[in-house]
Amino acid sequence: MPRQSKDHGKEPGDMSLGEAAGAIGVSVDTLRRWANTGKLHSFRDELGRRRVPAAEVTRLSRSPQRHRTRTPSSARNRMPGVVRSVEVGGVMALVEIEAGPFLLTAAITRDSVQELGLAPGVHAAARVKATSVMIEREAA
Repeated sequence: MPRQSKDHGKEPGDMSLGEAAGAIGVSVDTLRRWANTGKLHSFRDELGRRRVPAAEVTRLSRSPQRHRTRTPSSARNRMPGVVRSVEVGGVMALVEIEAGPFLLTAAITRDSVQELGLAPGVHAAARVKATSVMIEREAA
């Protein structure tokens, strides 16, 4: 038998079955089946309408919650570290940053190196915003 309680009082963030179905990306009928089989925890409000807690919607959402940038930038991948080397040549420079167990190399302008005061030992962060990221499997 599905676990449903007669909850008298709506909690902030609780949703109607239709709202929850839209947020999760499934039909209302699917949510009813899930509630009847125990896959979805729901309850009835004082008028007998089925309500879904916001935590259930989060748990069952197809889209994972993405981390926030916490900055005014749209780049999500920020790796703080320490400058390991700076190689200046002409108008460009190669800056290598040790970010935890990772070494990152960036090609930036000589002017940027000077403006940021980059040198070995300086704390800096690599911020990655790319149109292409390759992923490969490691040998087990």
